[in-house]
Amino acid sequence: MAEVIENQNCFATSLQPMETLDWIIVAVFLVISLSIGLGLKSRAEGNLADFFLGGRKLPWYIAGISMVATTFAADTPLWVTEQVAQHGISGNWLWWNMLIGGMLTTFFFAKLWRRAEVLTELEFIELRYSGKLARILRLFKAVYLGLFLNIIIIGWVNFALITIFKVFFDVDVPEGTPWYENPLYIAVAAAMLFVAAYSSLAGLLGVAITDTLQFFVAMTATILLAYYVLDTPEIGGIVGLKAQLPAWRFDFFPALTGDSSGFEIFTISVGAFLTFFLVQWWASWYPGNEPGGGGYIAQRMMSAKDERHAIFASLFFQIAHYALRPWPWIIVALAALVLYPDLSIKDSGQGFVLVMRDYLPAGLKGLLFVAFLSAYMSTISTQLNWGSSFLTNDVYRRFIKGDDKFENDAVAQKAYVKVGRIFTLLIMALAFAVTLQIETIDAAAKFLIQAGAGLGSVLILRWYWWRVNAWSELIASLAPVVAFLINKAFLNLEFPESFLFTVGFSSVSWLLVTFITPAVDHEVLQKFVDRVRPSGAWGKYQSDNSKMGLLFVQWISAIVMTYSILLSSGYFIFMEYQRAWMLAALAFLGLISLLWSMRKFNPKVVRRPNQR
Repeated sequence: MAEVIENQNCFATSLQPMETLDWIIVAVFLVISLSIGLGLKSRAEGNLADFFLGGRKLPWYIAGISMVATTFAADTPLWVTEQVAQHGISGNWLWWNMLIGGMLTTFFFAKLWRRAEVLTELEFIELRYSGKLARILRLFKAVYLGLFLNIIIIGWVNFALITIFKVFFDVDVPEGTPWYENPLYIAVAAAMLFVAAYSSLAGLLGVAITDTLQFFVAMTATILLAYYVLDTPEIGGIVGLKAQLPAWRFDFFPALTGDSSGFEIFTISVGAFLTFFLVQWWASWYPGNEPGGGGYIAQRMMSAKDERHAIFASLFFQIAHYALRPWPWIIVALAALVLYPDLSIKDSGQGFVLVMRDYLPAGLKGLLFVAFLSAYMSTISTQLNWGSSFLTNDVYRRFIKGDDKFENDAVAQKAYVKVGRIFTLLIMALAFAVTLQIETIDAAAKFLIQAGAGLGSVLILRWYWWRVNAWSELIASLAPVVAFLINKAFLNLEFPESFLFTVGFSSVSWLLVTFITPAVDHEVLQKFVDRVRPSGAWGKYQSDNSKMGLLFVQWISAIVMTYSILLSSGYFIFMEYQRAWMLAALAFLGLISLLWSMRKFNPKVVRRPNQR
């Protein structure tokens, strides 16, 4: 055990939480992760599709697990712990409501993304739209999403890991210490370099395989943590936990009132509740839950073997993310309220790390530490690979040095892979610089997320309505920002009124612009419809709407099934068996309905001779 040393020039630290066995487990995990990268390096060097899409050969379970692992960032359990501390279990509806939009992606968009046969979601822009503006829009979104927003997201995740290190190892760094003398920032820099190494070597295939390993490690570790903390004398199992906390903390649903004045109990207005469940899931754009698919979700669907694999990958992700994974986090969060009652709301997220540090034996403590590393690495590796794909394919290849500037395609593809690796390292360096400014970046990030309200509708309708054009998407991207600023300057509306104002302003803006600007060129629309074969309103370009009703049945059935699994699991855990069995029965009915409708739909995979 290291001694705690305190003086003007030293840090107060303690490595007591980790014993030799724990460090061995960490070392083995890191060696395995790097070995995967080295072992798959040759399979990522052929072309950009190999590097950024795993050769379009990922089975549904690898692609799906990779999605789940990526959404489990280092800060996720901490954020869930904060919500439970503030609002009880019902506070999780702040993210559980996103399942509605997620299942929409599964059944209405997964197969379309795979059919599009594009390398990135931004390449889709010039497949769907025509003219100079389509090129400008593609360039703008590549820089905005792949670089600017991406490094902010990585900065968040880095900051969360710093918090975990600080609490877990009890590190006290004097204010004003340069980052290169701060062990927390040095540790994060080392972690980023490690992740950049294996993700740049093996591309998406290596990222997906390591994600799979990291998912099972993280799930096993968090389940064990929940079990061990419940088994402590201080908690006394589920019965003891329920006896030591007020009943409202175990409510699965928020209380609905005419206003939103509640704080401790998650009390929201009827208007806010309806906004969450009737508007937000389709109207809002935010990283990781883009309406119609997008970001790394779209990347995984495009990397699947075929349409069926894309659908099942997305379906697995939605079920695992929303129904299976939350409960170990929630149990630990509730236990932390009992074990650390003096934590402030601001510091409540640290309760998860403190439980891990104080109540696990040697070996399991190392496994939980590896789980957090896994969560961090899976998110960072995906963000690096995804962001690099935009800068390589949609900036460098499209606008700087195209295929025609190389002697042949093989030379071009190898050059692009090298450029992709360079961009990976560039994003890493810029993201670390952002991490050093995280206190100022946080405000900017909140602005970006709020300013995405209203963009979602055009991201959905561009797949189903021929009249949507590049102007529609550009105005839909900019109008939320204008609405946000108008509200801040003149209206001062609060949620949900502020959100509904932004959505309304944005929707009217992009619809108006759509009808006063020229339609997409005929040749471009015909090519898009021939390749993607979308349903919807395509007029003379033809579309098959005969099975749209079955898609809606699939969507609703999957939502009912997943929510029922989520709630049934919770009621079983907290020994409310009557509700648990009723919801289990409803989940089964949802499953039967889903299987019937999918069998009835029976989508056929069409392989094109030129399919990449």
